[in-house]
Amino acid sequence: MNASSRPDRWPPHWPDVTDPLVLAAIAAVPRHLFVPPQHREAAYEDIPLPIGHGQTISQPYIVALMTQALRLTRASRVLEIGAGSGYQAAVLAHITPHVWSVETLPELARAAEERLHGLGYPVQIKTGDGRLGWPEHAPYDAIIVTAASPDVPPALAAQLGDGGRLVIPVGETIWKQTLWLLVKTRGKLRREFLGEVRFVPLVGSPASATAEEDVALAEIRRELDELFR
Repeated sequence: MNASSRPDRWPPHWPDVTDPLVLAAIAAVPRHLFVPPQHREAAYEDIPLPIGHGQTISQPYIVALMTQALRLTRASRVLEIGAGSGYQAAVLAHITPHVWSVETLPELARAAEERLHGLGYPVQIKTGDGRLGWPEHAPYDAIIVTAASPDVPPALAAQLGDGGRLVIPVGETIWKQTLWLLVKTRGKLRREFLGEVRFVPLVGSPASATAEEDVALAEIRRELDELFR
């Protein structure tokens, strides 16, 4: 399959996705190169697809919706949690060259980085616990989490710069997950509900992350607990 195999209209018409930068990125990124060969005939259907290791490539509409919520510009610094196949990172990198990604599974991290660099997307990927983020490159203008977490990891909120935006699916089971946008303004967080979703679970260790929290992170955790009470 190649780019000429895309539908005549790609991306589809999504009434609530209107950002021209996002639509241009979805149109430009060759999704068929981010799915296993056996699923490439379905690459331009608006559905999630398996990529192995119990993970999926997200539905294009959800990728577009989450990306739009970040309000990216060419100068935005973005952290992605959960590289997967690299598709979401490619969409981000089509808008801004400043993209970092954390992936728990080494096999996926290596494959995604090779794929992205082969296509010319300058995304840096490291293997690690996504709940801890990537503090060396913080602060970020935007953070996007591509797997469902039982809560909002305080380390991610801490690495968000002033005016920054964090998009994350929250839920302990696949049957009950909600997508949230958090915006940090002068150190305070507010949240906005974006919809009901279904994502694979975020691989990480809430217990170990909590054990390593310092005073500042503990305060952020209290703020998040209050926000989501």
